[in-house]
Amino acid sequence: MMAKVTSGFGRFTHAVVRAVPQSLAKEALRTVSQEVDLLKVQQEHDEYVSVLKHRLGLEVVELPADDALPDSVFVEDAAVVCGDTALITRPGAESRRKETEAMKAALTELGLNIVEMTDESATLDGGDVLFTGREFFVGLSKRTNQRGAEILADAFKDYAVSTVPVLEGLHLKSFCSMAAPGLIAIGSSEAAQKALKIMQQMSDHKYDKLTLPDDLAANCVYMNLPGKGHVLLHCTPEVFPESAKVFEKLKDHMLIPVTNQEKAKVDGALTCLSVLINKKNNI
Repeated sequence: MMAKVTSGFGRFTHAVVRAVPQSLAKEALRTVSQEVDLLKVQQEHDEYVSVLKHRLGLEVVELPADDALPDSVFVEDAAVVCGDTALITRPGAESRRKETEAMKAALTELGLNIVEMTDESATLDGGDVLFTGREFFVGLSKRTNQRGAEILADAFKDYAVSTVPVLEGLHLKSFCSMAAPGLIAIGSSEAAQKALKIMQQMSDHKYDKLTLPDDLAANCVYMNLPGKGHVLLHCTPEVFPESAKVFEKLKDHMLIPVTNQEKAKVDGALTCLSVLINKKNNI
């Protein structure tokens, strides 16, 4: 099932994360107004970072919290990294634009080639970018526009880039992600299934799908790590029991359930919390 192109897919050495700002509970953007327990957010975040560091052995770069940026724990939106190129995005929500500064500095320090999105008509959130190992799908959402997708295509010329309308939910990855090379995890809602159909129609590649009863559960983090093989961080059985059962069918994976209930209240999913990097010259 693994095509040659995807042999290095999911291979990561480093993760960039960012500490939780005190302002998140009250000020972070959210689609639905909900009370957020900052202590629980902190515990969830510590668990996530600990999994990356201690269970998976990644080099974790932890950026300091910034109370002026309530959403900044969701680092995925600030950059798209593929190979040794990092595209610094221009987030769709104006209040989040400054989040890219610390991210740019960290990725520069890691030695990546930096491309900046300076066009003021462009918007792009990393949460709308699905890289399959073979191509990119970019969600056109409340946060990402056509111009943002064009600049991404320009930054990663080796790959085809297709756009997908996101009619419900915040981002494309609010209801899908990669669960293995060639395997798309997808939610069951009509909007998710429509988006998948469009992706399949636009692609020259054939993907298998892992359909999950819950859209939010379809956001998982796939890695392929030396000595560990296929690794998947996914929703916990306590929160999404039916979806967790579907993940358990992936017999070749090291499955790691990670709690994300509190951050989901401010539209945060598992992929949102890290920018994963594969430094080839990691000596």
